[in-house]
Amino acid sequence: MLDSIKKMFSGEDDVPVNTTGKPDISREKSAELYAKAKTFFPGGVNSPVRAFKSVYGTPLFIKKGDGSHIWDADDNEFIDFCCSWGPLILGHNHPKVKEKVIEVMQHGMSFGAPTALENELAELILKNNKFIQKLRFVSSGTEAVMSAIRLARGYTKRDKILKFEGCYHGHSDSLLVKAGSGLVTFGETSSAGVPKSFADETIVVSLNDTEALQKAFAEFKDQIAAVIIEPIPANNGLLLQTKEYLQALREICTANGTLLIFDEVISGFRVGFEGAAGYYDIKPDIITYGKIIGGGLPVGMYGASAEIMGHISPDGGVYQAGTLSGNPVAMAAGIAQLTELLRMGFYKDLHKKTEEFTEAIQRFATARNYKFKVFSIGSIFWFAFTGKETISTAEEIDPASMEKFKVLHRELINRGIYLGPSGYEVGFISSAHTKIDLEKAKRAIFDSLDLVFKK
Repeated sequence: MLDSIKKMFSGEDDVPVNTTGKPDISREKSAELYAKAKTFFPGGVNSPVRAFKSVYGTPLFIKKGDGSHIWDADDNEFIDFCCSWGPLILGHNHPKVKEKVIEVMQHGMSFGAPTALENELAELILKNNKFIQKLRFVSSGTEAVMSAIRLARGYTKRDKILKFEGCYHGHSDSLLVKAGSGLVTFGETSSAGVPKSFADETIVVSLNDTEALQKAFAEFKDQIAAVIIEPIPANNGLLLQTKEYLQALREICTANGTLLIFDEVISGFRVGFEGAAGYYDIKPDIITYGKIIGGGLPVGMYGASAEIMGHISPDGGVYQAGTLSGNPVAMAAGIAQLTELLRMGFYKDLHKKTEEFTEAIQRFATARNYKFKVFSIGSIFWFAFTGKETISTAEEIDPASMEKFKVLHRELINRGIYLGPSGYEVGFISSAHTKIDLEKAKRAIFDSLDLVFKK
């Protein structure tokens, strides 16, 4: 997984001459801002994928967003399928979210003390999610996962963690690991600065491999505190797992006294209000969520049973704290957004919209015999240049296919369609995407695919 992420950032700034498709859009102001940013930030960015190293051209500096559209510094307008990497399920600048945020900001933006807004958002979540009884707000998905791992270790009195190649859980040390050689291996550090001793506490196996799971538990009997998985792996392509596999994972964890952690930073509230746990009807022991619960503002959350959460300080001995945890502005945005998600028919409408969009693209590609597959679930989709009907492991992704994505990305940018700048990233549809938006996007994708497969 981390090797795939590194590949995203290994490109050059030089852009080949565009000899096909529409002329490249102007990026003059974005290029100026990027040149200046390089003097301030490593690589000119504050998060690596933003550097556009795995696609053509300089990064686009975004000036504003509204509904399903964004505008860059050069005033180019795009239909946005990145949605701030997923959390903007209502689109940009949703009026009810904006109104609630402005209302709360009139009274202050940070207190480092409890507010009634924390209670309101927590009650909204817990009343509509049968898989958790108590929760703790934090400031990011990475922080939520880091805290969940610590909780699992404190609760079980065990040290080892098992994760899967192809799942990404943020940039905390014990999870910045990749698989070694063999069916079951200790993780190998995949980032400078991560001590080998940290990686030695993390076991890495392939997805969709029950034999590897069983072998890991036999080899490390009574040592594994938790198994962590994206139940809908969506950080390295969309590696959909079967319910049977996830259920087998649940049963193995139960039999071995190991906690099962669902990392739902992407899938949570995306495929349904109860996320993948509700979609598959499988109860994990701990669930982590990300920025979608704050309308895209910096926030995260982890939750579990009251008994497990009772081990978190100040009730228990597992320490975790944060000055910005439960920040009132983020809580306000979350209250407004999640209230909209509970509206009757919200998910049904959104999923139908996504299904119609992705199926139309797949019909087009299939009719032309293109080796191209659209994978989707809920309102999440992924474009893969493959002839395979299914891709459920990281090893099944052909790195060479990313060259085709680079061309697709460039052609779509030139046609006013914005996807995340890597072929390993998924796309998202929001309730703000209109039929006109999706028709325009489909036509742009059809034209761009024709150019990709002409080359």
